[in-house]
Amino acid sequence: MSDHLAGGYDLALFDLDGVVFLIDKPIPGAADAVERLRADGTSIAYATNNASRRAADVATLLTGMGVSAAPAEVLTSAGAAAALVAEHVEAGSPVLVVGAEALRAEIRDAGLTPVESAEDSPVAVVQGYGPEVGWKILSEAALAVRAGATWYATNTDRTLPSPRGPLPGNGSLVAVIRTALDREPDVVVGKPQPALFTTAASLAGAERPLAIGDRLDTDIQGAVTAGMDSLLVLTGVSTPKDLLGAPAERRPTFVAADLSGLFRPAEQATVPATEVEGWTVTREGDRAVLSGDGDPVDALRLLCGATWDGVPTSDVSGDSVAATELLTTWGL
Repeated sequence: MSDHLAGGYDLALFDLDGVVFLIDKPIPGAADAVERLRADGTSIAYATNNASRRAADVATLLTGMGVSAAPAEVLTSAGAAAALVAEHVEAGSPVLVVGAEALRAEIRDAGLTPVESAEDSPVAVVQGYGPEVGWKILSEAALAVRAGATWYATNTDRTLPSPRGPLPGNGSLVAVIRTALDREPDVVVGKPQPALFTTAASLAGAERPLAIGDRLDTDIQGAVTAGMDSLLVLTGVSTPKDLLGAPAERRPTFVAADLSGLFRPAEQATVPATEVEGWTVTREGDRAVLSGDGDPVDALRLLCGATWDGVPTSDVSGDSVAATELLTTWGL
C-alpha cells in the first residue's frame, strides 16, 4: 500500500489551465509534482479542452515552463474534434472553423478543407476557443448551421482561469450562436464527455488512472462519467462553495489546495471526510455548524459530508472565529 495518494495510480491525467498553469505562467509546484511522479514510475498525460493550441505546441509551452511533456502525452479537444469530423464526412469536405489557427491546422491535417464563409457550403462547423474570435465569424457559423451544417463544439467551458480572474471561454462563445439559433450544438467533443479520459488511459495502457482538474463541470464530471477517480485542486475555476454544492455527478474522489496533495496520504484528501484534525461539524436539524481551527481543506472535506447529505450551503454557519472567517472567504 502506497504512503501517498498518487502512489495508488498508474497514470496521472492532468488538466492544464488552472492546474498546471494559468494562461502562460506555471502554477507553483506543478513542475516538481510532474517530475516526482515520473521518478515514481507514474505515467503522465495532459488533456485540455482549450482548442487554441496543438499538442506539439502545448508540449513546447509546458517544457518552456519547466514542466516536462512530450507531444504524444498531450490530448486536445481540437485534435479530437478534427478526428471526429473526419470520421463522418468525405475527405476534403469544407468545414467552417471558428477558433484559433491551431484548430484550422487540425482540420487540415485530418484531410478536410477549412473555410471561413457560409457561402462555401460547409458540411460542418467546428467551434473552439480563440482569443480573436469575433462577430463576423460567429455570424458565418450561425448562417452555416441554419443552412444544415453539423455543429461541433470542442467544449463548452464558460470561462478560462487567469491570474486576473475567470475570462470568457468557448462556452461563452458557443452561447452566442446558441442564442441566435435557439438550439444546442449537435456534438460537444471535449470534457465532460469521456473520450479524452478514456483515450488517454488507453494510450498509456493504464489500469488505474487518476484525473486531476480544477473544474467540477468538466474535469470532475468527465472523470465520473469515464469511471475514474479524480482529484480537484483549488488553483483554478471551481471554489470551495462550488464543491459544497456539487451534485453527485460532479463530486471528486479527493480534494487538495494544489498538486502537493498528490503526495499526502490519500485519507488526508478523501472527500467527504468524517473526522479531521482541528475541526468539527455539528448538525442542527437542516443546518450545519463548523467550529474549531486548522487546515481549510480539512474543513471543506468535513463540511462536504453535511452539504452532500442535504444541508443547503446557505444553512452552513461558523461557531468559532476561525470557522466564521473561513466561511466568509468562501462566500458563505
